[in-house]
Amino acid sequence: MLDKYFKLKENKTTVSTEVMAGITTFFAMSYILFVNPSILSITGMPFQAVFLATIIASAIGTLVMGLFANVPYAQAPGMGLNAFFTFTVVKGLGYSWQEALAMVFLCGIINIIITATNIRKLIIKSIPESLQHAIGGGIGIFVAYVGIKNANLLQFTSDSSTIVSSTVEKGKAVDVVSNGGIVPALSNFNNPGILLAVIGLVLTTILVVKNIRGGILIGIIVTTILGILMGVVDLSTIDFQSNSLGQSIKELGTTFGAAFGSQGMGSLFNDGSKIPQVLMTILAFSLSDTFDTIGTFIGTGRRTGIFSKEDEYALENGNGMKSKMDKALFADAIATSIGSIFGTSNTTTYVESAAGIGAGGRTGLTSVVVAILFLLSSFLSPFIAVVPTQATAPALILVGVMMLASFKEVKWTELDEAIPAFFTSIFMGLCYSISYGIAAGFIFYVIVKTINGKVKEISPVLWVVTGLFILNFIILAIL
Repeated sequence: MLDKYFKLKENKTTVSTEVMAGITTFFAMSYILFVNPSILSITGMPFQAVFLATIIASAIGTLVMGLFANVPYAQAPGMGLNAFFTFTVVKGLGYSWQEALAMVFLCGIINIIITATNIRKLIIKSIPESLQHAIGGGIGIFVAYVGIKNANLLQFTSDSSTIVSSTVEKGKAVDVVSNGGIVPALSNFNNPGILLAVIGLVLTTILVVKNIRGGILIGIIVTTILGILMGVVDLSTIDFQSNSLGQSIKELGTTFGAAFGSQGMGSLFNDGSKIPQVLMTILAFSLSDTFDTIGTFIGTGRRTGIFSKEDEYALENGNGMKSKMDKALFADAIATSIGSIFGTSNTTTYVESAAGIGAGGRTGLTSVVVAILFLLSSFLSPFIAVVPTQATAPALILVGVMMLASFKEVKWTELDEAIPAFFTSIFMGLCYSISYGIAAGFIFYVIVKTINGKVKEISPVLWVVTGLFILNFIILAIL
């Protein structure tokens, strides 16, 4: 039955491979269960309510992705988008968290509309092939950098004269913002956590190079066990009472439907002078969400064959929801609106899905496994926290290495391809944002082609999207 529904043989995979891939993806992204509530609770939202909303939004969005689109991608509230929600929209612009949720809901509706009307499809078709390969390699850099960062293999020194801003809490500087004065360096290997990450990286590398089945998942499990033995994971910190499901359900009543209340949608458009700002903020949400998703699909699906030539043809020439890509884009679009109803920021397709794809995941069964694990985590949240970031970091680093193969398709000796490809990939990793990398690539593609007198090679859609990106950067600078 599973083979027939998910077309496992057709996609050259098995149930056991898909299950292992789902487990791998889940643990690679499970940090969002605790990070998302930590960030959004700064706005005044109840922590446990956001925790449960994160689970619900992730599970529903990922289930739709698996059952409707039959692709191995997982969804959850996006990192970066939750920070924009908290620090820019609520803390910076002064909107209530209820109004911010209303903006996220409207963003989701816009994404549903542009997906249903094939605008997203037109955007994908307008991206030059060289940039598609650069996006794939850039996501490899991004994923590997996330792993290196999570492993704490890097330390950063900031010149005090280049610190732009900082917040002091209890006599300690937090949220320090610095510009070009930051200098990265390799961390000293005198910390148990760093040593654990290095051991995990070496172990997982050996397993992957030797083609051990389920090597990435085995690496995560063994590294977690070593973390317990080394004291990096403290089992005494497991708190069953404060993380109870009953408490989460009780607090969810505060955030569920708040986007539509008097403090949400009811007050969002009351001040006529703020309407342009509201609309531009929604646009900023939508652009980041859309291109994070498109970048992830292009970057991971093209090389692995998840989106086949037939899917690409159906995407470009068909109408409605005929291709896997069409269905995947629709699944992503509805997830954001669902998440905002329960009480969380934009839900998006996670680049950490690449970890499961690297472990062999090729169908929606991988996504269904991830969704089930998200639902189970509502009961087992203390145990999920046992898996340290040092255990999942090696998986992300190695998956990033695998994805760098996309760079071989870029004609690096031809500057009109090399320059946009360079800015796409480098900005994607170092700016910690898939959408910013795509924006940089688009902008320089337009500049290079215009200078070389090849304006006809730039599609009208690319002109419009590039203009929107530039407008978005201007708005963020003004805000």
